Amino acid sequence: MTGIDRESRAAAQWWRSLQQSLPNGERNPRADRAALARLRRADLAAAMQEPATLGLFRALDRRRPEALPDIALCAAVLAAVREDDPRFHAARQLGAPPGEPDARPVMSPLRFRRLIEATTHEERLTAFRRAVALAGGTINVRELGAACLDWSEARRNRWTFEYYGAGFAAPAPATAEEETPA
Repeated sequence: MTGIDRESRAAAQWWRSLQQSLPNGERNPRADRAALARLRRADLAAAMQEPATLGLFRALDRRRPEALPDIALCAAVLAAVREDDPRFHAARQLGAPPGEPDARPVMSPLRFRRLIEATTHEERLTAFRRAVALAGGTINVRELGAACLDWSEARRNRWTFEYYGAGFAAPAPATAEEETPA
């Protein structure tokens, strides 16, 4: 399991810990609806100061303070998610509904392009929140968390393949051995 896989699992667990109900339908005694509401309204600077964001920082076991903007972005975006749907990749959920290739995509190709081309944290925050809203608040939390924490060229390529329903043709993720310089 890669580092980003562990981090996306931790981010999804953090998101679940703040939700009103547990996956089994029981009430979550640790739910923090107020933190979720503050994060849904927060800009990046406010999200970085939110105690729940710092809880995610600890859950991810990040050691460098320069990682805080990515983590605040992740917290603010995941706070907008109402329900996890792990059946499909998040980008696939924004494209045409699976099994209906001729149907209209949930997110228009132009908005999707803006998401893919977003480079600053603020641009990504706006684009990802819009994506969650267009998905009706239901999206794959792990994939969305991974994208917030690591918006690399490889991840953007994967999202593009998935959005257009061609995830099967996407290049395989690089392994740790391939990423180390020779």
